[in-house]
Amino acid sequence: MPTRIPTSTRRGFLIGGLTTLTLGTATGAWALDRYVVDHVEVADASAYEASQGSDGTELDTSQAVLTDDSWSADGTTVTVREVMTGSGDATVTYFVADLVLSDATVLRSAFAGDAFGTNIIDETSDIAEQNGAIFAVNGDYYGFRDTGMVIRNGVVWRDSGAREGLAFYRDGRVELYDETATDAQTLVDSGVWNTLSFGPALVADGEVLDGIDDVEVDTNFGNHSIQGDQPRTAIGVVEDNHLLVVVVDGRSTGYSAGATMTELATLMKGLGAVTAYNIDGGGSSTFYFDGEVRNRPSNGGERGTSDILYIKG
Repeated sequence: MPTRIPTSTRRGFLIGGLTTLTLGTATGAWALDRYVVDHVEVADASAYEASQGSDGTELDTSQAVLTDDSWSADGTTVTVREVMTGSGDATVTYFVADLVLSDATVLRSAFAGDAFGTNIIDETSDIAEQNGAIFAVNGDYYGFRDTGMVIRNGVVWRDSGAREGLAFYRDGRVELYDETATDAQTLVDSGVWNTLSFGPALVADGEVLDGIDDVEVDTNFGNHSIQGDQPRTAIGVVEDNHLLVVVVDGRSTGYSAGATMTELATLMKGLGAVTAYNIDGGGSSTFYFDGEVRNRPSNGGERGTSDILYIKG
C-alpha cells in the first residue's frame, strides 16, 4: 500500500517569522529544530500541486489502494483497483478498471433483457451474468431517451444524432465526435464498433476541458442536470486498445462524497487518459468484476439500466 499523502482540502498553513533566535540552550535547540531544520512533509511539491483538482480538491491516484485484482486471457488483461482518498466528509472512493485489449471488439455491449427499446431495464450484474462477463460497467442508459446514436457490436440500432458522442473503432481507436455531423451507417462503414451517447467529454488531447461543471446532458424531464458532487462513471483512452473505466461512488458521508465533472476529468487525466467521456452516473454507476458488484451504488443497491459495456470471461 503506498504512503498516503494528507488530503484535507481545507487545511491552512500558518507561516510566521522569528525575530530573535537564541541558540546554545535547551530552548535554543528546540527553536533550532522548530524553525531552522528542514522537515519535509511532501517531497515533490510541484507534482503534488499538479495532482490537485482545479477547485483545490485532491482526487488522484496517490492514495490508499484498498484492493488490486487482475484477470487475463487470450492477450486481454483487466486490472481493477479500489482507491480511497481524503478523510471525513471529503472522503472519496473510486474504482478503476485498466483494460488492455487484444482486439477492440473484445469490449462488447449488451442490452437489458436482450431487447432494444426505451424503458427496458435490468441490473448491471444481471446483464453481466447473462452474458458471461468477467468485467462490466453500466452503459449510457440509451433507453432513457429516443435520441442519440446507438451502434453496438457493429450493428446500427438508432440513427438520431443529438449530442457529442464517443465512438469505439474496430482498429482500437476511440474518438469524440459530433453526432449531428454524420450518420450511423457512415460510422459503421468507417469501422465503428460501439458508440456511447451521454457526455460531456471530460478530456481531449490530454487536457481537461473547460466549462464541464455547467453542462446539462438533456433538458427533458428527469435529467435534473448533473452538477455538483455525484456518483460518476467515465471511460478514458490511454492509447489504442488501452482503456480506463472509472466509477466514483458518492452520496455517502464518510465513505464517498462523489466528484464534480472537473474532479472526474482531473482524475482521468491523472490516470493517463488523453481522451475521457462521462456516461450515465448517479444511482446507475455500477462496477462489476469477477462475479460481484465491487462498488456501493448510491441507491443502496443496484439501479436498473438499459445497457452495459463488458468483457466476456
